Amino acid sequence: MTNTLHRQGSRESLQGDYVIFATSAAGYNKEGSGEKKREFLRIALRHRPVNVGSVTQGNIQTKSAEEILEAMDDDTGAAAVFADIDSLGAVIAELVSADLGISITVSGLLDEVQSCCQRAGFSRHSVEHSLRIRGRTELLPRRAVMELHTMCGHGMVSFNFIQKMIDSMKLGRLTAAEAARYLAKPCECGVFNTLRAEKLLEEARRLG
Repeated sequence: MTNTLHRQGSRESLQGDYVIFATSAAGYNKEGSGEKKREFLRIALRHRPVNVGSVTQGNIQTKSAEEILEAMDDDTGAAAVFADIDSLGAVIAELVSADLGISITVSGLLDEVQSCCQRAGFSRHSVEHSLRIRGRTELLPRRAVMELHTMCGHGMVSFNFIQKMIDSMKLGRLTAAEAARYLAKPCECGVFNTLRAEKLLEEARRLG
């Protein structure tokens, strides 16, 4: 199960949003996994990720990739986000060759992820779906805010902060790129997609 399943948006928007991360489990493959996760990040960094990070170290909006790599250990996970399917496919292919012996999870459109796996010579072993939000959904913020908020699976990018960034853009105080970088900083694990955020923020500003 991964909290990156809950990303919201149209198919077109989600075609620019792919998350891949590496984890280990106590009693199975945790001991010595820090170096394996470090190698996972090295592979990801070779293919132009939008963002990378670790839940205990932060992401490349707040630290350098070198700092994140150096601090990687057995007790944390590593994640990377890509804005195009070809980069994701290249990372998956390299990971198959590397055979690191740790769990690799990918979040994205199911057919596209499966296509990447098949091109790398294997089929995924399981699929998980989010059943979306149920209950009094009328109390939730508007769709534009939810699409940005759900890019941080831990909910660290607050509704009010997102609205503040949109309002600042309307006033000409921030560009979409600047606002996206601000929003990405609280997302410790590094799965917030700043390139997709720029497009969503610009659309939200335009629609009011």
